[in-house]
Amino acid sequence: MQQNPIPFLDLVTPHIELEQELTEVFQKVLKTARFIGGPMVEQLEKNFAQFCTAQHCCVLNSGTDAVRFALIAAGIRQGDVAFTVPNTFIATVEGISQAGAIAEFIEINEQTYSLDPGNLKKYISEQCTYDSKSKTLVSKRWQRPVKAIVPVHLYGQTADMDPIMEIARQYNLTVVEDACQAHGARYFSKKENRWLTAGSIGDAAAFSFYPGKNLGAMGEGGAVTTNDAAIDRTVRMLRDHGQVEKYIHEIEGYNGRLDALQAGILDVKLTRLADWNSKRRACAHYYTEKLSASKKIVCFREPSWAESVFHLYIVRVPNRKEVQRHLDNEKIGTGLHYPIPLHLQKAYTHLHYRPGDFPVTEKSSAEILSLPMFPGLTKEQQDRVAAALTAAVGG
Repeated sequence: MQQNPIPFLDLVTPHIELEQELTEVFQKVLKTARFIGGPMVEQLEKNFAQFCTAQHCCVLNSGTDAVRFALIAAGIRQGDVAFTVPNTFIATVEGISQAGAIAEFIEINEQTYSLDPGNLKKYISEQCTYDSKSKTLVSKRWQRPVKAIVPVHLYGQTADMDPIMEIARQYNLTVVEDACQAHGARYFSKKENRWLTAGSIGDAAAFSFYPGKNLGAMGEGGAVTTNDAAIDRTVRMLRDHGQVEKYIHEIEGYNGRLDALQAGILDVKLTRLADWNSKRRACAHYYTEKLSASKKIVCFREPSWAESVFHLYIVRVPNRKEVQRHLDNEKIGTGLHYPIPLHLQKAYTHLHYRPGDFPVTEKSSAEILSLPMFPGLTKEQQDRVAAALTAAVGG
């Protein structure tokens, strides 16, 4: 009997389930003609800030703009250096460079695939100097001031933020969380002895509402969350041509607004997000249960300080190309996140990195495979995925 395909991601079912509520959003926009700004945008900002336990939220047209605007609003200027990781989507570094800054990469942790605080501390001690008079960290690589850290909360799990924040405060660095894959992820701060939500830990945070995210629009979208009123005010000006009110331009800005229709759609979906995240966690734990026995499959694991929302469920496998081909033949969708690290991309040859500069990133990028992951994934489907994957790697 021919089996039905298992998609990598199911964007159809949740929209069908929410069809009536989403249609009502469209009808409201249709009848009021409030296409830009207005109550729907304001309501989403209020609700998403509350969801992230942040004081402020400004919604935007993309996660890329969220990174860029957050950095600019936090005071990052032309020629400043920002530390981040090479294992992320290019939008992280686009946001840095489009803010006028220079991205300088730090090696990831082999267990979490996110910024390694130990590597960050070591890199600063060996590859930077600190001017105690001006309280400025200077990159030896660029002979430019280091002003920011952009840790990436990858695959739905936060980076280890306590030591990152400690390093940032020691050297007077701004921290902008790239939380584009981490809507609702939590981090246990030993310093504060409580769980913190992604988007409320750094000086600001960037979110993406691209359709495939845990909270996705029916189009493009993004947001900046922050507990700093000045950052929030500047981001609001940046998204709307630098206006503080109509035709009053305090700075030169951009057109980075989120449509009211998308805001309304996102606000409907936000009411389901906690449940969807819970279902993703259950799916992830079932995958780990089914796959852990294999000696050839390295499963993604949560450290004690993380509560992931599993935007992706990744494994590391040998002979990835052959494994992916086998799963494709079994009609099982998979993804690669990310096959070529940013330091080896043609777009960043001007940063002068070479193969071998980040061995952990390079090794993991050749082995990581993303399995089907969405809230409606069934155990029967996961059993098929696990069986096919185990067969593909040879046990």
